[in-house]
Amino acid sequence: MVDKSRLVSQFKKMVEFDSETYKEREIADYLTGELKLLGFEVREDDAGFRLKEKIPEYGSAAPTGNLYGFLKGNRDGEPILLSAHMDTVKPGKGKRAAEDEQGRITSEGDTVLGADDLSGIAAILESVRVIKENGLPHPDIEVLFPVAEENYGKGSQLVDYSKIKSKLAYVFDLSGEIGLAATAAPTLLSFEIQVKGKNAHAGFCPQLGINAIEIAARAISQLKQGWVNEETTVNIGKISGGKQTNIVSDECTVWGEIRSLKDHRAMEEWNRLKEIFEHTAARSKGGCEIRFEKQIEAYEIGDEEEVVKRFKKVCRNLGLSGSTQYTLGGSDNNHFVRNGIRGIVVACGMNEVHTTNEYTTEEELEKGAGLALGLITAEDL
Repeated sequence: MVDKSRLVSQFKKMVEFDSETYKEREIADYLTGELKLLGFEVREDDAGFRLKEKIPEYGSAAPTGNLYGFLKGNRDGEPILLSAHMDTVKPGKGKRAAEDEQGRITSEGDTVLGADDLSGIAAILESVRVIKENGLPHPDIEVLFPVAEENYGKGSQLVDYSKIKSKLAYVFDLSGEIGLAATAAPTLLSFEIQVKGKNAHAGFCPQLGINAIEIAARAISQLKQGWVNEETTVNIGKISGGKQTNIVSDECTVWGEIRSLKDHRAMEEWNRLKEIFEHTAARSKGGCEIRFEKQIEAYEIGDEEEVVKRFKKVCRNLGLSGSTQYTLGGSDNNHFVRNGIRGIVVACGMNEVHTTNEYTTEEELEKGAGLALGLITAEDL
């Protein structure tokens, strides 16, 4: 019952909105209108104002909050939450969709397409449109379109979860074949370490200096990076330090991250890394200032849980694989689970995301909308 032509047309229209992280105002206004036309009660929270106060890169952009919509059901049953985020990564200004004869949809090549996560939004909107047009029975439907997902889910961190009725959720935000879902995701720690040394003239009296870059290099050389075990990764992603080549550097800053499917293992790696930097700096009579933030927290949803069984049942009915896996990428679902909503992340037709080669297809968009439709209308188990 999905209207593929309408679905693809709406997807292409949404692509044209500039909606990089912290710049979601236009797409939010558009989606507010679309949800109201579908009969949703819509509200926008104050996340945009709160983020603008503490995020320097927000700049002068108009504050935009998370969008929540509620549609009353016409049958009994547990309410269901569907979600997809509004923001895209850079480069996302001036996006335009181009389609070839085989139905493959890309950007014009100088921006991302934004299928991450507009393919998810398009699927959700089309599924509800089909339900309304055909008078299909459904429970209460909640939708949540967060802002700032691409920055560790900063928008969904600020949702007032006491106002959400659903205890199970489907987050349309995964690459891969339609019918795939992620049921486990990691803790992600980001850190910044400022190594302190002492400056001196590099030619006349280098012995009087303490080289912060050297301290950082020695510390990093003691780390195991990449896979440190079967479910944990460590990465030093950026280093900056020094003022001039003829000055012994008195400062060096290191940025990185740790991911693990087990929260305690992420913390163990963090404590080990922190100790290495502190001891290395102390041995050289330097110092370091260390900051870290737990951006998202690991979760695992069991195959025996209703949210997974419902997904597998719908996939069987649609001839989809219904397969599950873990992911080392985070999403808004990390925050949902932490706040008592048992959610999984489902594939929705996004490919080569976060690159200018990103693409989707008409067939994938249609299947994604069909999956959303099935998840909403399926009887409770």
